[in-house]
Amino acid sequence: QVQLVESGGGVVQPGGSLRLACTFSGFTYKPYTIGWFRQAPGKEREAVACVSNNDDSTEYADSVQGRFTISIDKVKNTVDLQMNNLKPEDTALYYCATNSYYWYCGGDLKYYEDWGQGTQVTVSS
Repeated sequence: QVQLVESGGGVVQPGGSLRLACTFSGFTYKPYTIGWFRQAPGKEREAVACVSNNDDSTEYADSVQGRFTISIDKVKNTVDLQMNNLKPEDTALYYCATNSYYWYCGGDLKYYEDWGQGTQVTVSS
C-alpha cells in the first residue's frame, strides 16, 4: 500500500526556518517525481518544488526560489523541504505527492497519483 507521510510543520515567525519531511513507502517501483505542494485557505493548491528520483533534478516555484531547497534521500525514501526566510504568505497546508512515470513539476494535479495528508505551516509574528 502506497503511503506518503509529511512531518515538520509548525508555527514560525517571519524570517524563520522550518524543515519538512515526506516519507514515502509501498511503491512497487520508485516514483519518478516527488513534489511538495501547498494550499492556503481560499486558494488553489500549487506546486512549490519537485525533485526527480531518477537524476535528482529539481524545480522551484518563482515565489520560493532562493529560499526553499528540496532534497531526496534515496536510501531512507524521504524528500525534505528546507524552508528559509519564511514569509506570512508561505502559510499553508503543505503536501507531498508523487508522479510514478515521468518528470512533471507543474500545477496540474491530475498528474500526481498519490498524496499525503499534509502538514500545516504557519508564519506569523
